[in-house]
Amino acid sequence: MRPSVQLWLCTQPTDMRRSYDGLAAMVRRQLGQNPLSGRGFLFINRRRTQLKCLYFQAGSYCIWSKRLERGRFSALSPSAGKAIALSHAEFEALIEGLDLVVTKRRKRWHPKLSAA
Repeated sequence: MRPSVQLWLCTQPTDMRRSYDGLAAMVRRQLGQNPLSGRGFLFINRRRTQLKCLYFQAGSYCIWSKRLERGRFSALSPSAGKAIALSHAEFEALIEGLDLVVTKRRKRWHPKLSAA
């Protein structure tokens, strides 16, 4: 998946028997977003051993999945909302088994663009 794709992680446990249409319906109903937007939508099962990513690219749905033989994906509190936006670095940390606990995001300096 391209690093420029915006990723959204569903914080509610998901039935991993769902495929394209079922996951797209979840994006519409539970997350209130458009599955055709080109964003990636991540879903994790209740035991946190399986992850699926649904995204729409070049006129078709794509599903990427990962199943862990040992360990679990990071636990996320459903109180964080229905979905949280992930940076590409947070996505990489999630699939590598690192915790996604962010206590505070710090502001970063960005140069102002001058009008020429």
